[in-house]
Amino acid sequence: MRLHAESAEGTGERIVEAPESGMLELGDEVEFEGRHFGIALRLRSKIIEYDRPTRFVDEMQRGPFARLRHTHEFFEHPEGTLMVDTFNFASPLGPLGAIADHLFITRHLRKFAAERNLFLKMKLESKLIE
Repeated sequence: MRLHAESAEGTGERIVEAPESGMLELGDEVEFEGRHFGIALRLRSKIIEYDRPTRFVDEMQRGPFARLRHTHEFFEHPEGTLMVDTFNFASPLGPLGAIADHLFITRHLRKFAAERNLFLKMKLESKLIE
């Protein structure tokens, strides 16, 4: 969990509540708080699927989206492990939310995930070298 928080420092994201062990399991919930588009947001997510070490899925329980499901998958790759994040989401407000999703929310989530994943990649690879 500490690495996730470090990876999202650009949004001031922090973990408000999480399991004490720091390791997530099926049924665990985590609450995050951060700034996106200059707005302080809170999101509570629950691990609804867990198939270690290949996949886990978290789903928003409370937060700014009408729905948010985030699938994390891990595949063997010639250079190590390939991690694939898939977001299935919709903003609130029906048609207005769909327009916001199309115009900027999708781009923002892609950038957020790409920056976070690059940070995690560099951090984890540096641990392998040490």
